[in-house]
Amino acid sequence: MTKQNLIGGRWCAGAAIVADVNPSDVTDIVDEYALADADQAREAVAAARAAQPGWAAASPQQRFTVLDTAGTEILRRAEDLGDLLAREEGKTRAEAIAEVNRAGQVFKFHAGQAVRATGEHLESIRTGVEVTVSREPVGVVCVVTPWNFPMAIPAWKIAPALAYGNTVVFKPAELVPASAWALVDILRRAGLPDGALNLLIGKGSVIGDTITGSPDVDAVSFTGSTDTGRKVLATATRHGARVQLEMGGKNPLVLVDDADLETAVRCAVEGAYGSTGQRCTASSRLIVTEGIHDRFVAALLDRLRAIRVGDARDPRTEMGPVVDERQLDQDERYLDVARREGAEVVGGKRLDLPGRGFYLSPALVLGSSTTDTINREEVFGPVASIIRVTDYDEALAVANDVDFGLTAGIVTTSLAKATDFRRRSTAGMVMVNVPTAGVDFHVPFGGRKASSYGPREQGTHAREFFTTTKTAYVAAGPVV
Repeated sequence: MTKQNLIGGRWCAGAAIVADVNPSDVTDIVDEYALADADQAREAVAAARAAQPGWAAASPQQRFTVLDTAGTEILRRAEDLGDLLAREEGKTRAEAIAEVNRAGQVFKFHAGQAVRATGEHLESIRTGVEVTVSREPVGVVCVVTPWNFPMAIPAWKIAPALAYGNTVVFKPAELVPASAWALVDILRRAGLPDGALNLLIGKGSVIGDTITGSPDVDAVSFTGSTDTGRKVLATATRHGARVQLEMGGKNPLVLVDDADLETAVRCAVEGAYGSTGQRCTASSRLIVTEGIHDRFVAALLDRLRAIRVGDARDPRTEMGPVVDERQLDQDERYLDVARREGAEVVGGKRLDLPGRGFYLSPALVLGSSTTDTINREEVFGPVASIIRVTDYDEALAVANDVDFGLTAGIVTTSLAKATDFRRRSTAGMVMVNVPTAGVDFHVPFGGRKASSYGPREQGTHAREFFTTTKTAYVAAGPVV
């Protein structure tokens, strides 16, 4: 039976149906999902608007209970939800289960935030006047999420939005409707009132502008491509909505002469090829100084040749498929461009495996220049490039010399270099001797330059986007 959209507490059929295809096995249809149209998008926004005053008035304990109940169910069902995620998105089952656990932890954390609402009480400069500074919900929030983390990213947007009393219109990527549907169903059954959370599965070209451009939407939180993010910003700000964007990355991992080789290889493999390289925090540029270059490349290639690519749900698999045919074609186009620009590509071959999935062997681009296309644009696949530099100072300059600034890493045994890199990196997040991909849920997430726009996501910093400040002056009697 076709899974439907949730609008105002009702499951609604759509204008069309999309099949959710398993990228590990294209003969396996996960399920069928209704696609919403522009009229249903307007209905969802209206439902969220109607429900918002009631949800804002709900006690902190009520909001805590809903989010905590949802978090408990997500954690309890981590195995089967992880299996579903791996089946529809293609990351390994182990990675998928870890992502589901992260989503549960996020809901638990923000359940606590609902009852930790804080403000300020200040003495006025005028005698007899007291000042309070409090936080109130923004209103109706549109949440637009990508396909690469179909549980975790919706969780870290929806959970704080609801915790602070906002209502939500949620549009997931149409490639991963199963995870989104399961998450919304859990929240609905956890006790959310009708209209507090609305699910719209559909193409951005059909419903995107209707949601983000609605004057009844007060805020838009978006994660996706840079080009789409800029369109969202232009559309939403026309009616004064606040906007939070998490977009692309071209993240450097600097490997200097004094680096521990084993640590360097581990950070490169986990950062560049984990989740099939389909992460905005992936280490797509490996910047290597001359003294360690040859040893590092040889060790890295040995490790890459040993990576087992296969069905995401096979416990022996170390790297799953690319998400779909279009993404696979894009990965191959970038590798072709790298070859034409003079680099050598090792790996990066389509693999003919059972199920006719979208499999690509891990690719390493050797002999590339910092000005090559492969080092300027986000590929979003199991592809990393080596940039050879003379020393640490050149490595730092190359690391910062891109339009993006999400995350940056260095592997070094030198405290001086680690300290200098933390200070001078132009990324929003800096990693020392750990992979560039992999963050905690209780600390701020976000970048600089073309990677991010607006307040940070996650942790207590999420409050800055999902609430607005009210300052009140109160005089109990005559003011002196």
